[in-house]
Amino acid sequence: MTSRILGMAREMVYARFMGDGWVAGAFTVAFMGPNLFRRLLGEGVLVASFIPLLKEEEKSGGESAMWRACNAVLCGLLVLAGVLTLAGIALVTLVLVLGDFSRHPQTLLMLRLLRAMFPYLLLVCVAALFMGILNARNHFFVPALGAAMLNVVMIAAVLFLAPRLGLTLPEQVFGLAVGVLVAGLVQAGFQWPLLRREGFRFRWVSPWRDPTVRQVALRMAPGILGVAAYQVNLLLTQGLAFWLDSPASPLVAPFNYAVRLMELPQGVFGISLATYLLPTLAALAADKDFPKFRDTLKQGAAYLLFVNLLASVLLALLAEPIVRLLFERGRFEADATLRASQALAFLAPGLIAFSMVNILARAYFALGDTRTPMKISLLCLGLNLLFTGLLILPLRHRGLGLANTLSACVNAGLLLYAFRRRMPKLEFALLWRQLPGLLGAGMAAGLTAWGLLAWWEARLGHGGLALKLGAVFVPALSASLVYLGLCLWLRNRSAWDMVELALGRSRNTPDS
Repeated sequence: MTSRILGMAREMVYARFMGDGWVAGAFTVAFMGPNLFRRLLGEGVLVASFIPLLKEEEKSGGESAMWRACNAVLCGLLVLAGVLTLAGIALVTLVLVLGDFSRHPQTLLMLRLLRAMFPYLLLVCVAALFMGILNARNHFFVPALGAAMLNVVMIAAVLFLAPRLGLTLPEQVFGLAVGVLVAGLVQAGFQWPLLRREGFRFRWVSPWRDPTVRQVALRMAPGILGVAAYQVNLLLTQGLAFWLDSPASPLVAPFNYAVRLMELPQGVFGISLATYLLPTLAALAADKDFPKFRDTLKQGAAYLLFVNLLASVLLALLAEPIVRLLFERGRFEADATLRASQALAFLAPGLIAFSMVNILARAYFALGDTRTPMKISLLCLGLNLLFTGLLILPLRHRGLGLANTLSACVNAGLLLYAFRRRMPKLEFALLWRQLPGLLGAGMAAGLTAWGLLAWWEARLGHGGLALKLGAVFVPALSASLVYLGLCLWLRNRSAWDMVELALGRSRNTPDS
């Protein structure tokens, strides 16, 4: 939560500094390149493939075998990420030398920023592997706080470094690129003391013929698109939008701000839950305790549905006051608020599907199956490109949000269907019985939020900070109370568990 809130603070600072114009679009696309590799090689498929093997090494060979496996994978990652970094810098430099960008200043700026930020790939992949090792050792707070430190550094770069690099925004934006590199280094260094206390000592272990590295590579090869389907979707759609971007009608930056807003609840709950579930499910799979594996997965899915259904409703209906409150200052003006809020309203309905994909993909990885998520993700990537191509011209930034929502829903549905076929005893009967009640509670919450927002805008408006706060929190809190109250009245198990967790109690909860 700390990391995501600081990430939102970073986006607020970015919005004030850059707005949603062509410079913001160039930085967004440039940063997505190395950041995608970080998701694929770092906290995505590599970690998802590695944690189950790490659990198996610890169970069969003890801590010495486990630490040797960690060093082998780390050495392999250093070689691979280092080669990719150098190749990326060389390729971008070649394009810059040979290309003529006199009529395309946005593309020129994007490529220069991409070249400057490419070393972030190496730094943050190491940081993400450290995070995976610590997660496997049941440490979650410090690794997540490392990501929070990343955001602190990037905020500081905007506030203190960027203004000193030039007089114009295209010059100053390189301060953000420097901040990205420093942030990657800080995130890795922040986790190092805890790794040392756990017993990790870096030793060069040749990765070329190491059996653990070979197994990780075999699992990664088909799984690269499995866990990271959402990120690949974003890269492809943002890349297409970049070529259709225009100063009069920006596409990339408005959609990016909408994505960041949706990632707040997704990260606070959905990805946090998935991060915890991977080592937990991997340990249960290693012990062949499949009844508890199924129960743990079902409980996680129920919690996710309960929390993210409300978040999805509120993000969709309160998109404009939320964007206005968080971003509308500096270079981010009223028309930018309208564009970002429209993109968010079309993206928010997919929140449950995005989070469910994260959980189900990690369940497959815990069982050592990387091919099924790969096949489904390839299909959904094709669908996403098709949806984007059909919707981007008539709907612009709204079409980007809708295309990602549709492809995520198909992805989640196919993953669940395939998982039921693989594990027939995985029953969601209780969840399906509670779903109509949840949907009814969500509709009541949505009507409450919509009605109160309309009343607030008609009677009070949003002329100052206090009124902007009220336009968001009065409808949101009222709708949340309606949702929680109805769910408790309907004896929803997840609602009672959440209330008891908040009260610090644990007892038998009502069941339907």
